[in-house]
Amino acid sequence: MKRVLITGTAGFIGFHLAKLLLTEGFTIHGFDGMTDYYDVALKQRRHQMLLQNPNFAASEGMLEDQALFDRVADEFAPDVIVHLAAQAGVRYSLENPRAYLDSNVIGTFNVMEAARRLEVQHLLMASTSSVYGANTEMPFIETEKADTQLTIYAATKKANESMAHAYAHIHNLPTTMFRFFTVYGPWGRPDLALYKFVDAILDGRPIDIYNHGDMYRDFTYVDDLVRAISLLIDAAPVRPEDGIVPEGDSLSPVAPYRVVNIGNSDKVRLLDFVDAIEDCLGKKAERNYMGMQTGDVPATWANAELLKTLTGYRPQTDFRDGIARFVEWYRDYSGK
Repeated sequence: MKRVLITGTAGFIGFHLAKLLLTEGFTIHGFDGMTDYYDVALKQRRHQMLLQNPNFAASEGMLEDQALFDRVADEFAPDVIVHLAAQAGVRYSLENPRAYLDSNVIGTFNVMEAARRLEVQHLLMASTSSVYGANTEMPFIETEKADTQLTIYAATKKANESMAHAYAHIHNLPTTMFRFFTVYGPWGRPDLALYKFVDAILDGRPIDIYNHGDMYRDFTYVDDLVRAISLLIDAAPVRPEDGIVPEGDSLSPVAPYRVVNIGNSDKVRLLDFVDAIEDCLGKKAERNYMGMQTGDVPATWANAELLKTLTGYRPQTDFRDGIARFVEWYRDYSGK
């Protein structure tokens, strides 16, 4: 089975992907910076769980340290690299934009360099629905232009897509970029809405609801997301010899490069999401209605037809079921 190097394995999505691939017989090496953007203890717990499997090992370090990452990559000699590590958080990018340049641009460049040098079979890298920016035509589809990013976070992710296309073209490096849509689930990040809402409601603290609740998100359950990534590993793009791309495919006409949405293909109103949390907890939230935050968008909604075409799979967990699974995990983890 394949050897897969995953960056960000102590992170929310990286942890779940590593766990899934280990059950499928892959050999995994994780690389994570263990940064203190949020509770490091949560990251350590995730890694401790993964390290119970003999087919998992991990290295700790920052992606900006090219010599260290090269040494780890050379020693492991992966067949595939999945790059999930990043400085996350749309709102934090308003406060500390430089962190996003260091991690998301320089760090990603170092990952691409290693993938080029090692001639991996497939490089898969995380992007975000935030690259659609001010686009208003929904559901978002990969073939539409995405040139109006609203935050530095989104801009660095769009830069990653452009950098990756160039490397795919120059070095014939099969590369897939996936755009995530509002991922949630057990072992989630404390800065994400579901975690914050559940924590606050149980403690009797108010929750902040932006744009007075008139917001829509394509909530994607984490197990569905990582299942899609695992299936995409074997769907490496191939440069079309004649430069002709099938209709609806985001495949580049000049490179083995593709962008794929991974979303639930459904937009859920934020207030309905909060109602479902309250129903699950059996407790009402104290709601603090606020205006729209800078850099935020009123709605996201994925067209996931390309994912279905490539893998035969489409995320479909109902948000109410996903919330229930998160709450069950959270109560156990927090003891509340």
